[in-house]
Amino acid sequence: MIARKDHLDTLAVSLLIACCAFWGLQQILIKTTVAEVPPLWQASIRMSGAVVLLWAWCMARGVKLFERDGTLWSGLLAGALFAAEFTCIYIGLQHTSASRLTVFLYTSPFVVALLLPRFVPAERLRGVQWVGLAIAFAGVVVAFSESFGHSSSSMLHGDALALLAGVLWGLTTLAIRTTKLATASAEKTLFYQIAVTAAVSPFLSLMLGESWSFSYSGYAWLSVGLQTVIGAFASYLAWMWMLRHYPATRISSFTFLTPLFALVFGVALLKEPLTLQLVLALGGVGLGILLVNRRA
Repeated sequence: MIARKDHLDTLAVSLLIACCAFWGLQQILIKTTVAEVPPLWQASIRMSGAVVLLWAWCMARGVKLFERDGTLWSGLLAGALFAAEFTCIYIGLQHTSASRLTVFLYTSPFVVALLLPRFVPAERLRGVQWVGLAIAFAGVVVAFSESFGHSSSSMLHGDALALLAGVLWGLTTLAIRTTKLATASAEKTLFYQIAVTAAVSPFLSLMLGESWSFSYSGYAWLSVGLQTVIGAFASYLAWMWMLRHYPATRISSFTFLTPLFALVFGVALLKEPLTLQLVLALGGVGLGILLVNRRA
């Protein structure tokens, strides 16, 4: 087993901030592209491109992807959870705003904090850290309350899919940390996830009756390109690497920064409303991050 650090150092914090900033923007990219490129077809293009990039990266660095190491079944499990998560994200964005979806998606740290210590005692949180998670969760509940009583069930449907995606992300992290994948390279761990998603997405796209094409605007291709190169390849590879070297409960809670970025991008680029519920929710999220990552 690789020795893990018990706190987030400067490198980890810098990588997390960069990843969270792009993940916040990524929801905007998906939201603004989905009208032109159907959601599951968009995911198919994106993940297939990421598989090619990762394969080239591994060939250049001599990383073996197909060596027998006992990770096949756990890798397929993580891949299935990852594929289900992204299916919920892409479909959910058709029913709710990008900033709202991102808030609910990042309930995943609760799943990690609740379940992971049962398998990895070193990941157990202290009392003050649980208070931080509780405050962040209260913020999410405030944001979710905006959907109740809405004249249309569409927003509630999108919020529910986003919440399910957050649970699936947490379960993916759990699968990575508690199975043979914990000893696999970051590249191989990511390969399982994007390869399974790239294989499943086209079938889901056909089942939903989506139309396929490669004739899209320059903006659509730029959006899909950024989602592929930075999102599905670079940022996820960095995330897998951090899961091997840092406490999963700490880095998972830190990703609550993403809704902050998504809110800013959503308001600035999509002219989405800056509601009191979202402001309160994101304030709770920020305070929760500080408490969860507070040193003993």
